[in-house]
Amino acid sequence: MNDRTRVLVAVGTTVLLFLGVQLGALALIDPFTESGRQAVEDPQNPTNSILYFGVMLVATGLMLAAFKYDLEWLIRLLIVGVSVMISWYVFVELVPALLAPLVGSGVADALAIVAALAVGAALWVYPEWYVIDATGVVMGAGAAALFGISFGLLPALLLLAVLAVYDAISVYGTEHMLDLAEGVMDLKIPVVLVVPMTLSYSYLAAGSTDDVLEDDRDAEASAADGGTEPDTNVDSGADTDQGALERDALFIGLGDAVIPSILVASAAAFLEIETLSVPLIALNLPALGALVGTIAGLLVLMYMVLKGRPHAGLPLLNGGAIGGYLLGALASGLSIATALGF
Repeated sequence: MNDRTRVLVAVGTTVLLFLGVQLGALALIDPFTESGRQAVEDPQNPTNSILYFGVMLVATGLMLAAFKYDLEWLIRLLIVGVSVMISWYVFVELVPALLAPLVGSGVADALAIVAALAVGAALWVYPEWYVIDATGVVMGAGAAALFGISFGLLPALLLLAVLAVYDAISVYGTEHMLDLAEGVMDLKIPVVLVVPMTLSYSYLAAGSTDDVLEDDRDAEASAADGGTEPDTNVDSGADTDQGALERDALFIGLGDAVIPSILVASAAAFLEIETLSVPLIALNLPALGALVGTIAGLLVLMYMVLKGRPHAGLPLLNGGAIGGYLLGALASGLSIATALGF
């Protein structure tokens, strides 16, 4: 493959992964709401965002401590366990809906459990890039939907704004997430989405990522943007335009896909306005605007990646989501105060 084709494939694959998370979250809003999976009693309470951010900081500190004391196996076990749990949340809604008329509800529920356990087994035994990506999309969609129905509009907007600032500080300021980024990538767990740049790429055969990360210690890396999932943003490449192209894969943090998708899901869940006629998913104009804005931010981010520039992901992604959401809200006839959740 020539460089132009590799770039197009990498960008296209990344966009499809993000769309998988976003559209999956929209498809899960109604089932999760009907099943009572809302995580808080009052989703409109803005302190929910502060609480979540505090939990994220604590989780980040605990993971850094785990790496310091050689407890990597514990982190891997935890993330695989979380993968099984969120996958079950997703499958227990989707599998019965698809198969219950054919095999009965009891068998369908059992198949959902088997599918979730199969996800965990695949991650533990054979975490190749396509296993990581498939699991990441399922986890990301489930997590975005869960947070989306648990965070009203104002809390969701506050969360995205705070995490964008935090991401920029952790990348361009303290850089305290670089060690965590190296560690979690080496564990080969679904905290990153892996985008191969060559047809022969194998995540398993790649071994340690230290050789990738040590060349650009000034590049970004952030963690825990998606709750229990640490986030390693897109690998920024070397200092030349050819640097990123010479690599076999790019790594996009799962949190980079989940966090802006929370606003997409929240807009679809909490705005009582006319919905768009799209099969299988809950969608209105502000949610569509947030989705398109996220993808626009992603394309800018990918441009920076392939130029080899150091960057933080969430300022662009969250900024795009918020901007697109507000434009969609205005286009649908909402006032700014209503769009902001006041």
